[in-house]
Amino acid sequence: MIRWAAAALVAMAVPMAPATAQNWNAQVVETEQGYRVGDPDAPLQIIEFISYTCPHCATFDREAEPELRYHYVHEGYAAVEVRHMIRNPVDLAAALLTECGDPARFFDNHKAVLATQDDWLATARGLTQAQTARWASGTVGSRMRAIASDLGLDDLMEGRGYSASEVSACLNDENRAAEIAEKSEANVAEYSVPGTPSFVLNGTLLEGVHAWQPLRQALVAARQNNE
Repeated sequence: MIRWAAAALVAMAVPMAPATAQNWNAQVVETEQGYRVGDPDAPLQIIEFISYTCPHCATFDREAEPELRYHYVHEGYAAVEVRHMIRNPVDLAAALLTECGDPARFFDNHKAVLATQDDWLATARGLTQAQTARWASGTVGSRMRAIASDLGLDDLMEGRGYSASEVSACLNDENRAAEIAEKSEANVAEYSVPGTPSFVLNGTLLEGVHAWQPLRQALVAARQNNE
């Protein structure tokens, strides 16, 4: 009996390892209209409408990521669904590349395209009308490949581990291109999205919210109301 009591005391003195926390940033799924990261049952459901040629979208992604992804999403407070708004052919080429391959890679591709936006937009601004003429003629695939090549987006994706043939196949996917464009139009119609970035929180478009700090204020208020 004494030996049992001593063993029990030793066991009580050794702290039990904490349960492994769920990393909701690893939970990425393709939805009907976009790509979602986070707990599908999180109390805060955010839809983010972006255009890859929108400088404010790149700024938002840079400013929001530390808290939005690594606090709200990571801890299960929020899920974020990204939906494309296609404003021009460059947006479409970039969207095809972010969706290239395994859906689990979408958010890293998305971040890479936005993080390098200053560079490839500067390249785009330096091209002449004659140089960009091929962006508007030929098959959808040839136009998308021309944009990616001229702006270095194909090199960006190859640097992320994609082969040249994989990149080309994604840019040549005319059915996917048409689907992305149709979803963009449907999203605008559903929520009357005025521009990018714009946000829907729990089914309601946040009017006048187009940057991280206003969105953060809306998230803080929503969390307080839910507690």
